[in-house]
Formats: sequence, structure tokens, C-alpha cells
Amino acid sequence: MIAARVIGAGVMGLCAAAEIAARGGAVAVEDRNGGPGPESCSWWAGGMLAPDCEGESAEEPVIRLGREAAAWWERHAGGVVRRGSLVVALGRDRRELDRFARRTARHEPADAAAIATLEPDLEGRFERALYFPEEAHLSPRAALAALRQRLERQGVGVAEEASPAPLTLDCRGLSARDSLSDLRGVKGEMLMLRCPDIALTRPVRLLHPRIPLYIVPRGDGVYMLGATMIETAERDRITARSLLEMLSAAYALHPAFGESEVLEIGVDARPAFPDNLPRIRRRGDTLYLNGLYRHGFLLAPAMARMAADWAFNGQRPEVMDEDRAER
Repeated sequence: MIAARVIGAGVMGLCAAAEIAARGGAVAVEDRNGGPGPESCSWWAGGMLAPDCEGESAEEPVIRLGREAAAWWERHAGGVVRRGSLVVALGRDRRELDRFARRTARHEPADAAAIATLEPDLEGRFERALYFPEEAHLSPRAALAALRQRLERQGVGVAEEASPAPLTLDCRGLSARDSLSDLRGVKGEMLMLRCPDIALTRPVRLLHPRIPLYIVPRGDGVYMLGATMIETAERDRITARSLLEMLSAAYALHPAFGESEVLEIGVDARPAFPDNLPRIRRRGDTLYLNGLYRHGFLLAPAMARMAADWAFNGQRPEVMDEDRAER
């Protein structure tokens, strides 16, 4: 039987533990904070399972591997909403929509009438859009809670310290910089808003040449609004400029957001390697699963699957990197 210790109970750690447990392995999860919470990057994720939209800036593996995510989350946690994604742009930024269309696939053009059908509260606000019908989204906090509850039913808990095992999966995110010297932080700032005067049913991306915005519905008039990408590992503060620009973009999407209640302000740093692609790095009996960048919920299922394939079948992950020696 495979026996593994998973270090880190964020999205990567819980996905890895779930995949090992689902295959009959023995697994223990270690997290000094006791599990996912506001100190975890996963806590502030958008929850968009949107591989095709990510093709605008991401490399091919992100798109291909990300297409596994929605089905994986449905099997292991539930709560996946399959209503696609809508991408819009203000009139002055319509060239951004054309550029986005050229760089992505699996989308359909939507005129004003189609936009009104998809999202009635956006009627009359945009002349055209791109609709990505195969994409999905989830509530990250609910998904993490469901995943943890499933693990607990399987006898897998989260402890501040777990016993050593023949295989260790290090899923600490940015905290693993003590072992992965080429890991860097990319700061993200985001907001949770309550705006009962508007009802959106799918993620909406508003393109802008300086600060693109996404809004993800959480239900009951609550929305996740994000997110910036700043090259720093700082995790403690949002800037006035970022706050102003995100709220201004939300207001441009629909003026009702001007009356919204700010529920939470989130700041954290995403772990990323220099090329923004994930890695499974092997050192002896330890696998480091890291570098999810802005694609945590999108790529963690594929990373977990590849790590389990290696543990159970000896199948080398396509993203494995075991040649880099830290000095």
C-alpha cells in the first residue's frame, strides 16, 4: 500500500490527499494552521474553471490540463456550476475583445441580444461579447470544505504535525521557497462584494488594457471581484490604486456595483516559477507540487492525478523536474 504524508492543506495539498485516498492509499495531511483559511492563498481564489479563457495569456499545458478540473471537482467535492464564461469590453476597448478572441478557442460570438439572454442585467450595456460555453466555476471555500469533509469520512484528518511516511508530497505553496529557490510570489488583490441589485449567473470578465477584471458570482448577491497581478511576495496590504481601479471597473460593468457593500478585502501572493508553469519536482522520497500561479483550482486536480500516477504506477509526470539541484 502507498503511504504518503501531504504537507500543506491548501487546494494543492487537499487535492493530492484526495487523489491518494481515492486510490486506496494511506495518507496524512499536515498543516501548521490546521487547514485552509484566510492565511491561505486558496482562500482568496476566484474559483473559475476556465481553461479556454486562460489561453489568452497561459501556455498550452495550462489549457489542456485545466480541462480536467471541472469533472474532478464534481467527483470529489461537488458544487460545480457549468454556465460558461462571458467576456465583454467597453466600446473604447473593443480591440481588446478582438485580441482575446484571436488568442483563445472554444468561444462563440454574442451580440447585444445574446448578451441580454445570457445575463439579463447586462442588457443594453455591451454591443458584443465572447461566450465560452464549456467553462465552469465553483466557490473555493465551499469546495475546500467539501473536500476536507470527504477526506475526514475516509479517516484522513488535518494535523499540525503528521508522522513521516515513505512518500512526502510538499504542497506548501510560496512557503516552500526555503526549498525551491526559483519560486517567486505574484501578489493578488481581490474583493468580496454584496450587491443584491444585480444578478449575474456566470463569471464575467471585463477586458481593459491596464487592469482586466473578473467578477464571479457566489450566490445571494455576493461576488468575488479580482484580481491584480503584481510581481512581489508581499501578502499584507492592498494599495489604494488597486482598490480604486477594481471598483471603477466593476462600476463600468454595471453601475449597481457602485452601491455594493464591501464584505472582505483579500491579499495574498501566488506561488510561481519563472515561466508561470507548474512543476512536480522530485528530491529523493519527496515530491514538491508547486507553481500553480493563478491557476490553483484549475490545475491542482491534474497535478494531483500526475503525482498519484507516479506514486502508484511509476508513471513520470509530464511536469516533473528532478534534475535541478538547490545550492
